[in-house]
Amino acid sequence: MSSTPLKLNLGEGSVSFNFSPQGAQELKVALDELMTRLKTVAAKTTPGGGKVAPQAPVEYRYTGEVFLEIFCNPNIWPTPFAAKVLLTIRDVNIRLTTEAELTHVIEDVNQYLEQIG
Repeated sequence: MSSTPLKLNLGEGSVSFNFSPQGAQELKVALDELMTRLKTVAAKTTPGGGKVAPQAPVEYRYTGEVFLEIFCNPNIWPTPFAAKVLLTIRDVNIRLTTEAELTHVIEDVNQYLEQIG
């Protein structure tokens, strides 16, 4: 399986790891779903917005050369632009768990898809 490195920009640096195009497409779908849920939650805080049922958290997992997990509870963020995701990347030698801004993750995944496309 041929992989191209995905670079995710974090608040205090970045991390790169081999990632598959299929994994990137699946991650993009999960991020799009998360944005939809965040917009639903944000709509209830605007004037005239009705009561909205709590949205389910979004969790994405990828297993390849590394294990990648992205988790976000859309109910705790006032807007999609304020949202952060919990990011875990691990392999047999290292484990990294940190928060990353959702907008940066989306930009990085889109850039990766353009690069491989």
